[in-house]
Amino acid sequence: MEYNTTRNHLTMLEYGRHVQKMVEYTLTIEDPERRQKNVQAIIELMGFLNPHLKNVEDFRHKLWDHLFLISDFKLEVKSPYPIPTRETLKAKPNKLPYPKRHPRFSHLGKNLESVINKALQEENPDKRLGFANVVAYYMKLAYNNWHKEIVHDDAIQSELSSITEGQLTFTNTPFVKAFRPQHELRNGGGHGHGRGGKFQHRNGGRNDRRDNRGGGNFKKKRF
Repeated sequence: MEYNTTRNHLTMLEYGRHVQKMVEYTLTIEDPERRQKNVQAIIELMGFLNPHLKNVEDFRHKLWDHLFLISDFKLEVKSPYPIPTRETLKAKPNKLPYPKRHPRFSHLGKNLESVINKALQEENPDKRLGFANVVAYYMKLAYNNWHKEIVHDDAIQSELSSITEGQLTFTNTPFVKAFRPQHELRNGGGHGHGRGGKFQHRNGGRNDRRDNRGGGNFKKKRF
């Protein structure tokens, strides 16, 4: 019996031992045409064993790359895609420069600051006003998300004027849906619309009826 401890290293676990043995056998085939036919059969089997790759873009290209990886890049066949090498596999990607941005208004973010700068450079008055209205809406939305309460439009205009030195003024009234915490919704929000409000109202009415009945009996009772 052959144990896994005596076998060679399994390169790609998702394809299993049998696919690797088929690739190892294909390496021993000297006839190029026969070797090419075996490779095509192996590619079809690899795609059948991993159907999730069909949803991946260029999944057949990925299958061919995996095939050469399993063969340790020793397989000499024709491929419809560029044949990878060991060097390309071990090559490290170039480092991406991390954006070093220091927004002046950290609570609003760098993107809104970029929009404000673009609005200040706009010469068309209609587009400039459109920028101001969008900025005001976003400012109100951000304040509502962080503070869980509605901010007045005068406060938004005051902060926008402070940021732009009075160069931007919005004309619309930014409508942002009020945020109500879940515990307020469960308790009725203080308006008697939740469970607590109905329960208290129902008990209150029941107690009133009991008091009225008690009052009536007390009046009819004779001493």
